[in-house]
Amino acid sequence: MRSASLVAVLALVITAPAASAADDYLIDPVHSVIIFRIKHGDVGYFYGRFNMPQGQFKWDEQNPPASSFTASVKASDFDSGNAKRDQHVEGPDFLNAKEFPNVTFKSKSVKAGDGDGKYVIEGELSMHGQTKPVMMTLEKTGQSKDRIGFEGIMDINKKDFGITGVQGLSDEIRLIAAFQGVKPKQ
Repeated sequence: MRSASLVAVLALVITAPAASAADDYLIDPVHSVIIFRIKHGDVGYFYGRFNMPQGQFKWDEQNPPASSFTASVKASDFDSGNAKRDQHVEGPDFLNAKEFPNVTFKSKSVKAGDGDGKYVIEGELSMHGQTKPVMMTLEKTGQSKDRIGFEGIMDINKKDFGITGVQGLSDEIRLIAAFQGVKPKQ
């Protein structure tokens, strides 16, 4: 009887699916955007966006710590819908895009949230010549055979990044990264 149990266990082990591994993705810049929200004049929120983010990530839904994310966007790809305002934000008072041309993010850890289908990413954000630790809440928004979508939300303080010369704007900025990853063609 014991040998029959052993055979059954071996059969289960042999036919069990292999442990999942992280899948590689490239951020699709055409179907991805980083939106920001900041309060103006302590009255209402103002929104803008960074176009064409670039990057790559590994995603393992069964083992989130095996996942990792890196992304960047050109500071000059800022778009608020107003050319004069865009020039000001890209200028030395705010992003200083000439001296600091890129805004980058690199994850340090990924873990599952509190069972709500969300994840927590701890990483580093580099902007305006400063690199600071940040935390992002990530939610998977969908998946197909070769694509996966996420939305991440991160709150930062502009003073932490040395941005102090802008009057009338709150210190708190919310960044919302809506992005799709596509598996690289082999």
